[in-house]
Amino acid sequence: MEEEYIKLIFGLKLKQIRTDKNLSLFGLSKLTGLSKSYLNEIEKGKKYPKTDKIALLSDKLDVPYDHLVSLKLDKNLAPIGELLRSKVLKEIPLELFGIKESNLIDIVANAPSKVNAFISTIIEIAKHYNFSKESFYLASVRSFQEANNNYFDDLEQQVLKFANAYHIDLSNPINSKDLEEILIEECGYVINNTELETHKELDDLRSVFMPKTKTLLLADHIDDAQRTFIYAKELAYSFLEIKERLYTFPWIKFQNFDQVLNNFYASYFAGALVIPRESFAQKLAELFSKDVFEEQDFISLLHSYNASPESFYQRLTNILPKDFNIQNLFFLRFTYKKGSDKFHIKKELHLTHQHSPRANEVNEKYCRRWISLKVLQEISKGKKDHVFDVQISNYPDDDMRYLVFASATKDPFKENYFRSISVGLLINRQLKNKIAFFDGKTIKEQEVGVTCERCAIANCKVRQSPPVILDEVAKNKKIEQIVEELNAKYMS
Repeated sequence: MEEEYIKLIFGLKLKQIRTDKNLSLFGLSKLTGLSKSYLNEIEKGKKYPKTDKIALLSDKLDVPYDHLVSLKLDKNLAPIGELLRSKVLKEIPLELFGIKESNLIDIVANAPSKVNAFISTIIEIAKHYNFSKESFYLASVRSFQEANNNYFDDLEQQVLKFANAYHIDLSNPINSKDLEEILIEECGYVINNTELETHKELDDLRSVFMPKTKTLLLADHIDDAQRTFIYAKELAYSFLEIKERLYTFPWIKFQNFDQVLNNFYASYFAGALVIPRESFAQKLAELFSKDVFEEQDFISLLHSYNASPESFYQRLTNILPKDFNIQNLFFLRFTYKKGSDKFHIKKELHLTHQHSPRANEVNEKYCRRWISLKVLQEISKGKKDHVFDVQISNYPDDDMRYLVFASATKDPFKENYFRSISVGLLINRQLKNKIAFFDGKTIKEQEVGVTCERCAIANCKVRQSPPVILDEVAKNKKIEQIVEELNAKYMS
């Protein structure tokens, strides 16, 4: 057993025994002759007493020695022990949120039994859904993004410093040649465009970095926008002097949380370099000032940067909250295989609060009225490289409406696979004040649900499953009503 874990368990048990006997730390100090500060450090898991001190505590507290040193916890503290054994607290980057592990344990240890039961439930759910270390890491980064409205000014400033240092004109589109020269001449990189093509098992990878020789292996079939983004990420690692990093894109696995966080930092830097804030905000302001929404205007803006649709939509989630005060938004990335009836959310972000369109892990059917799914179905049936659409999605159950932009593209690495990227903006007074074309008649509106199993929309022609969950809720309400009526009848 880890020494740290043993110290924590002993400290928790001692504190529980002391409080059960209505003893303060001062009182226990007087009773045992041990200093109050020493006892406090024991209870916080910082020190483990020697045998003679344990014997003294056992005698004065009238508790068997074996019980004190046992790692078995009673039912009130058992969930904390399970939490510590599971190493969940080690997986979650508490320091990112300004939380000390010792403080959190202290809070949990003083919590009532209902809170401990809640902790046990969370642990069981995590086990049941195979909530991996990577899932914890990614959820933590997503929470970090949401807590900061997905805008990081220090990274924006670093991009400006980088552009100034290497005389990059951010007012013009950046291409891979601009960045490749810096990687080779300034960072000592070697670019290899052929090695990955000789390994079929690596078909899904776009790049692999070999740190010892600073060799960057690139998939030969990536387009210039993808190549530019990869180069920009590598420059971020170098310019920001990041040591803990991932070496494949996309990632295969994470070794520690720093790698996950630094991967996000490098991606943010790359997006901010390829789509500079100042020019992007100015172009968005011009688009939003128009009285009528023109699809071609949006597509032209998207294509004005050497960036993939995903990078473009991701950048929207940085700029809209900061420069337009549009903070209620969501971002979704779907994947879809042609001919399949399943759509998978692979990435999501919700700023300000948890919005209606969200992932679920219970195999329910996502609403086919979502524009995110419509563009996927359209692109899978034709030969277009990019399908764009926009709609106002009305969620009657939540009384919320969203202005949703969505783009679908082919997956360049998988035959017959497609992906869509969408950003939804909550329609409120703030949005109406910022976007002139919102009141125009050119954007269609559609009533939508979250999943078919939970949707009350009648006569839906694209429904994939009956509203079984709503039916169950209605059935239970009817049972409750009848029971109440029976109670009223037999009370008189």
